[in-house]
Amino acid sequence: MIAPTQEPLVSIVTPVYNEEEYLRECIESVLAQTYQRWDYTIVNNCSTDRTLDIAQEYAAIDKRIRIHNNESFVPVIANYNIAFRQIAEDSKYCKVVGADDLLFPECLERMVGLAETHPRVAIVGSHGLYSDPTKGVYCRGIPYSVSTMQGRELCRSYLLRRGLSVWGSPTFVLFRSDIVRSRYAFFNESNIHADSEACVEFLRDNDFGFVHQILTLTRIRDGSLTEISEDLNTYLPYRLSVLGKFGHLYLTASEERAQTVDLLRAYYRYLAWQARKWRGAEFWRFHRSKLSEVGHPLSIPRLGAYILLGAMNALLNPGQSVERLVAKARARAVRRAGRSGAEVGQWS
Repeated sequence: MIAPTQEPLVSIVTPVYNEEEYLRECIESVLAQTYQRWDYTIVNNCSTDRTLDIAQEYAAIDKRIRIHNNESFVPVIANYNIAFRQIAEDSKYCKVVGADDLLFPECLERMVGLAETHPRVAIVGSHGLYSDPTKGVYCRGIPYSVSTMQGRELCRSYLLRRGLSVWGSPTFVLFRSDIVRSRYAFFNESNIHADSEACVEFLRDNDFGFVHQILTLTRIRDGSLTEISEDLNTYLPYRLSVLGKFGHLYLTASEERAQTVDLLRAYYRYLAWQARKWRGAEFWRFHRSKLSEVGHPLSIPRLGAYILLGAMNALLNPGQSVERLVAKARARAVRRAGRSGAEVGQWS
């Protein structure tokens, strides 16, 4: 453990709306930290249940806990940004914990300890549990011998989708406070995956640290942001967006084009599958809007072609899909015409 006289201040923040069922347990997990040099701000987003009462109860007991009440209700990501603006001016690190999530006792000690040992580290992650046991332990692909990674190389692997998954919820990571304070809105409020986007952005000139220990618990429950994200599949438009914003910083032009082509294929396969499930107007409004935002407006002819391919796949033998037949036909066309695979990729 870091000597008390040298301990840097950690500002912990919890944005909250109507979480009376879980907030007490969340606060208790902060109080139980083995690392005790922290302040804690709970940002109440106009809750209508007993959330404020519970927060006030703990603020009366521990002077390190304070409450910020929003004057009006704001969207989820905007509330995170309000929380970030509450961190102490002299804090060195910032730790988010969702109101329905938990920090295990050694969370701050282990994360701060790693960051203090490696000054180039701006973001620290760790393994985390999900409340849904079918999801297992979060994070994959990092060898046990690795505790720090160059940010640029990590983001490059992330954009190339090479299997590394080291962030995915604000509760999973610790931020260095100077990057949080570097702008008024730390998270992009138009992006439900703003935490991941921030990691890709700020690791360009910084390193990432990883603690090989389960340090957090993230709840998956009805109506949660995670459940909404999974239902709409917000991940696909996010990947296209982050590739468009930051691909040129980490990838070659040909790599960025190849990833874009591959993501769009996956996107249209997914939309065709959802069309066969008769998804409602809200679903289609969301994806039409997101595709337009990332510069790839929804193509009805292309979607129709993928729907047709999916229907034909269902009629073929399991081992021989239409897509495989089309791929073989394209390969033959390339060999005959002498075209490059990149040119043929434009057809899809």
